[in-house]
Amino acid sequence: MKLILKLFLILIASSGVSCENSSESKANKTNKDSTIANVFVDRDSLVLNGNEGNWYYKGLVFTGYAVKYYPNDSLQQKVGFYMGKKKGIAKVWFPNGVLKIESHYDQNKLVDSYKAWWENGVLASKANYVNGKVQGSEKKWYKTGELAKSRNLIDGKEVGLQQAWLKNGKLYVNYEAKNGRIFGMRRANSCYKLENEEVILVKNL
Repeated sequence: MKLILKLFLILIASSGVSCENSSESKANKTNKDSTIANVFVDRDSLVLNGNEGNWYYKGLVFTGYAVKYYPNDSLQQKVGFYMGKKKGIAKVWFPNGVLKIESHYDQNKLVDSYKAWWENGVLASKANYVNGKVQGSEKKWYKTGELAKSRNLIDGKEVGLQQAWLKNGKLYVNYEAKNGRIFGMRRANSCYKLENEEVILVKNL
């Protein structure tokens, strides 16, 4: 009976070790699959080599996350780097903690979705990037949530219908871009223009 009990205890112990080793292996595998090291440095400590396009930390190409804080110790920005170049998701916050910008990078170039918010949390702009250039629809909103602009772009250049509205919903710009030329209403109201998503009265045009 004692022999059976000893064998049972040994079996349980071996099983525990096996599970522990399995967990460690899984964690190691996760670390190997992750391209960005779980290392954090001050954003201002990175140095850009303009000729190479690489970011360095203490003389070495940097892999990890660069962070920056506001005077109140709240996080201002967090950017990922891999082998000296911006990589993965990048975020910027307002001092009040509201997310300001969420973008994605690959080899220092913007890729995939790009979103920006006003300080009140309202979505300010949305676009999609391919190899650093806007592809497809780009939209911008006023601080109060009204749609301000709607553009269509290919490789960062306007193609197709382009529109803009005043805060009251009145169509302000409505034209089609084709082969570098514009067809339609470039400015519906010559007394106003849009500047940084705010309506500015123009006295002399």
